[in-house]
Amino acid sequence: MNYNQNKKIAQITPETLIVGVDIAKFKHVARAQDFRGIEFGSPCYFENTNEGFTHFLDWIFQLKQKHEMLHVIVGMEPTGHYWFNLAHILKEKGIKFVAVNPLHVKKSKELDDNSPTKNDVKDARVIAQLVKDGRYAEPTIPQGVYAELRVAKKLRDLLIVDQQIVQGQIHNWIDRYFPEFLTVFKNWEGKAALQLLKLNVLPHELAEFSDQELLTYLRKAVTRSVGLKKIQAIKQAAKTSIGIRQGVDMSKLELETLIEKYEFLQSKFEELDARMDGLIDQIPGVSQMMAIKGIGRDTVAGFFAEVGDLNEYSHPRQIMKLAGLSLKENTSGKHKGQTRITKRGRKKLRALLFRVCMILVAKNSAFKALHAYYTQRPDNPLKKMQSIIALCNKLIRILFAIGKKPFEFQEEKMLRDIPHMASYHKTEAVA
Repeated sequence: MNYNQNKKIAQITPETLIVGVDIAKFKHVARAQDFRGIEFGSPCYFENTNEGFTHFLDWIFQLKQKHEMLHVIVGMEPTGHYWFNLAHILKEKGIKFVAVNPLHVKKSKELDDNSPTKNDVKDARVIAQLVKDGRYAEPTIPQGVYAELRVAKKLRDLLIVDQQIVQGQIHNWIDRYFPEFLTVFKNWEGKAALQLLKLNVLPHELAEFSDQELLTYLRKAVTRSVGLKKIQAIKQAAKTSIGIRQGVDMSKLELETLIEKYEFLQSKFEELDARMDGLIDQIPGVSQMMAIKGIGRDTVAGFFAEVGDLNEYSHPRQIMKLAGLSLKENTSGKHKGQTRITKRGRKKLRALLFRVCMILVAKNSAFKALHAYYTQRPDNPLKKMQSIIALCNKLIRILFAIGKKPFEFQEEKMLRDIPHMASYHKTEAVA
């Protein structure tokens, strides 16, 4: 993603064929023009299939040959996930592709015909015009290990959602059939508590087991932390339980099914985490990043899953913009509005950075000191949320630098490199 507008415009030369594509689920529309906006040929309609993509590439090749163009740039409006397949095909063919903001398309479609009319053919031309003017972004399509990592992180997020649903369902079952269970065991996901649930009996049936039988059964999962005292407590709770006693057979089948789903998800988490460990080990600088106090495997994996290869970026500000952390302000004349972050970018990346900075402020002495300085400095102190956002950008710069040229992060050096912090510490020392 290129934040330099002049550089974007400079990429469009008299030898550049500009193609705008309006993306749809089944059938796309493309229109071509030169750097002055002169249109070439007729619109190209092609389906979202292998034959359709071949037809589109042939159309581009013929226009390129006919008008003696040396370069091609394809712009598209990212509609849902339907543009992914075309983007990957273009990348494999070595054809540059860019993305235009849907809001820009909507607001500029009346410039040519002074009409709010919307159709696929018109949108394709508007997209090409926006590309001509350099109003586009260069999306990063992950390749290799980064592509694997992005899919793995997406799968993990889906598993988390499924896990939360199953956890809620098991908790619901306990509330209905054995509400006293959690007065004895603080957490039903503990080894001993889960083993007891796997016995798959209702409270009035549990009370019929002898203490030794239950202890022997629990010892299959845990060797310590559970003794006769705990067994007697759960049996007493079972005897006085107000749990439902109707629908016994199906309630047992329900619990058995839910526990099987829970354990299946747990096994998938273990398998996925092991694979993700193998993936991030292939990325330069990961060990140095994880050595930073407060940053773990999940943070690093999530960061690279969202950002991709750092070699695709020339400056950390590009990642800040990708995360929606770049600043915007509303000023007019003497009025100066509030400065806020744009929030335009990858929402998951922004949330990840925010969460980890909250941890860093609590556990990392350098980030904790910097947060204190930002919020307590005499001139222009920041609010706590503003400080966290500033620290998110600081973290991006640190991870970017380590990823480009791996080095060991030093908390003391980070503070020494900030001139304002040096004067701040001097003032504290005098006081």
